[in-house]
Amino acid sequence: MTAQMVKIRHAIRIALIAAISGGLVLNIAYAEPLRWKMASWFPPNLTQLGTLGLRLTESIDRVSGGEFSIEYFGPGALIAAKDCFDTVSAGTIDACWSSARYWYGKEPALAMFAAVPFGPRAAEFGAWIYFGGGIELMDKIYAEHGLKSLPCGVVAPEASGWFRKEIKSVEDLKGLKMRFFGLGARVMERLGVVTQLIAGDDIVAAMSRGSIDAAEYSMPAIDLELGVHEVAKHYYFPGWHQQATLFELLMNKQQWEALNDTQRAQLEVVCGDNFRHGLVEGEAIQSAALATLKSKGVVFHLWPPEILDIIEQTWIEVATEDAGRDDNFKKVWESYTQFRVANRLWKDLGHLR
Repeated sequence: MTAQMVKIRHAIRIALIAAISGGLVLNIAYAEPLRWKMASWFPPNLTQLGTLGLRLTESIDRVSGGEFSIEYFGPGALIAAKDCFDTVSAGTIDACWSSARYWYGKEPALAMFAAVPFGPRAAEFGAWIYFGGGIELMDKIYAEHGLKSLPCGVVAPEASGWFRKEIKSVEDLKGLKMRFFGLGARVMERLGVVTQLIAGDDIVAAMSRGSIDAAEYSMPAIDLELGVHEVAKHYYFPGWHQQATLFELLMNKQQWEALNDTQRAQLEVVCGDNFRHGLVEGEAIQSAALATLKSKGVVFHLWPPEILDIIEQTWIEVATEDAGRDDNFKKVWESYTQFRVANRLWKDLGHLR
């Protein structure tokens, strides 16, 4: 090979490198930022239930440097909240800020990944989800519907509910019309309560006109915000139906799989931080809310042990029935129960009662 040919090949190599490098620079410079639309079950300004979802959208924008953004749409702004499951599954929208308790009618087992009656507090609940086989079961069930869910928030225990009249026995529950939701509603129905699913913003109006006699919704800080104390004064604890409540970023599975590794990691990190934020914020804001409610004449009640025992036994009956007729529920119930049994010794030894 002559010296002239060597020079020509060297020049061509340099030109190719420059062209390739220039192309890469152009690709990077002109890459379109990823934009998702996210429907929600909750208005964005509702304490924790909505604000945690809004925080998610702000956080993903920050960690991605604006290269990945999620636009938050409150209930009805994009789709009806109840349509989240089907609409995200179909890929019509990218995601939904929700809680798996809303999908009992679609897939009963999914409610176990939101809140479990007489279930554990957030730490133990998370331990089962992440280290006890829960998330593997959750992924499998959601995948059957073309969905992917990331646990993306957790909140403190809920109150048990608001009642116009004091409840002195299980018999007093029979015939009550009560706003109730999730697996706990199944238990209340078995005890003779007529349950209805009413949006949080409609609870006060429904109680004012007598459509319902009682209502559960959330924790003191959120119930105070809704103004439920204006129409009922008897506030019951503990929230046996929701000792911890998980929230999720529900995504279309194909959309999730189309993300690159960095984008998936960004969502996982943001949701993990949202989990931490929801837990500690929820614990921090209840005392002030309780003090305010007390100043407004609200009477706090603790359920007597004998009533709680009956309610818990009723829950076991409901769960056993669901496990008997639904294979996915059975798998999840067995996994959850086995984990809690195995964890009991540590709970008894390591934690103050």
